[in-house]
Amino acid sequence: MRRAAEIVLSEEERQELERTARSRKAQVRDSFRAKMILLAAEGKDNKTIAAETGSNVHTVSLWRRRFSDQRMNGLKEMPGRGRKRIYDQEKVESIIEATLSSSPENATHWSTRTMAAHAGVSHTTVRRVWNAHEIKPHLVRTFKLSKDPRFIEKLRDVIGLYLNPPEHAIVLSVDEKSQIQALDRTQPGLPMKKGRCGTMTHDYKRNGTTTLFAALNVLEGKVIGTCMKRHRHQEYLKFLNQINRSTHKELDIHMIVDNYSTHKHGKVSEWMGRHPRFHVHYIPTSSSWLNLVERFFSELTEKRVRRGVFKSVDELTEAIYDFIDHHNENPKVFAWTKTADEIIEKLAPLYEEMNTYS
Repeated sequence: MRRAAEIVLSEEERQELERTARSRKAQVRDSFRAKMILLAAEGKDNKTIAAETGSNVHTVSLWRRRFSDQRMNGLKEMPGRGRKRIYDQEKVESIIEATLSSSPENATHWSTRTMAAHAGVSHTTVRRVWNAHEIKPHLVRTFKLSKDPRFIEKLRDVIGLYLNPPEHAIVLSVDEKSQIQALDRTQPGLPMKKGRCGTMTHDYKRNGTTTLFAALNVLEGKVIGTCMKRHRHQEYLKFLNQINRSTHKELDIHMIVDNYSTHKHGKVSEWMGRHPRFHVHYIPTSSSWLNLVERFFSELTEKRVRRGVFKSVDELTEAIYDFIDHHNENPKVFAWTKTADEIIEKLAPLYEEMNTYS
């Protein structure tokens, strides 16, 4: 009877095999083989290893012998194994080129079946090619680059306030969330239970809107907020007065705002002139992602408004104020981590690519 090869591992081999055996990203076959060899290194016979791994003695014997003869290389898949490729590289490249540089006559993007008909292959072949090259014609992301000529200057100014705020001052991220709708569903939703998520009707009844003016204290996480029917400069001035009353008079106020016309109205400029402790810092155009208060708006929408049922604007307003009060009881600081240089470096290739399409 043939004796099973004795397996003695070096420390490097053991570490690599253990890493492969534990990995969730490794292919199942590689993880399976690594476990067999580790068990063999413990001195276990092929029959025991087969029982513990759910394999058979012949398979264990094969990989044990290959590892003994070739070490780690013996566990790799032999070249030429597996299903032979039906189409040559030229056909693959033509599918990729057509996908990236053209579109079907009656649609904005290719599907696996329309590309299959165009290329004269099966839709499963198209899917394999797309998956192999990470091509996803069915997906699209919203995207916009700022064309503000002072983009870098404003970017550095605002991020400087986030990462290195001035002493004896308050930094506020300020904006309005307009047109928040008080929506009432046409039928009551069903509650969540085991095996079923909660439900709500797709249609609704509109009961009016409100606008939330909010100022997020960047260092503390607290929010000053008020709801008003409109969002003209008159309402903005009322909100500025509220901020003025709600903050210590001896502290300067640095406000980060967007370029909405209300923020630059003549009456607002006059008010700023009468309140010299207020300093305005404008974010670049088309850069709302730079205003931290947008994170608070996102949480408000996701946690309180989107699934809410409001039979009136008053109910909606009350819910918003309740959310702000609970937030301020245990405020969450939204920490900015990226430096201006890191953002500029990341955006530079996008601007360069965008210029090629302009």
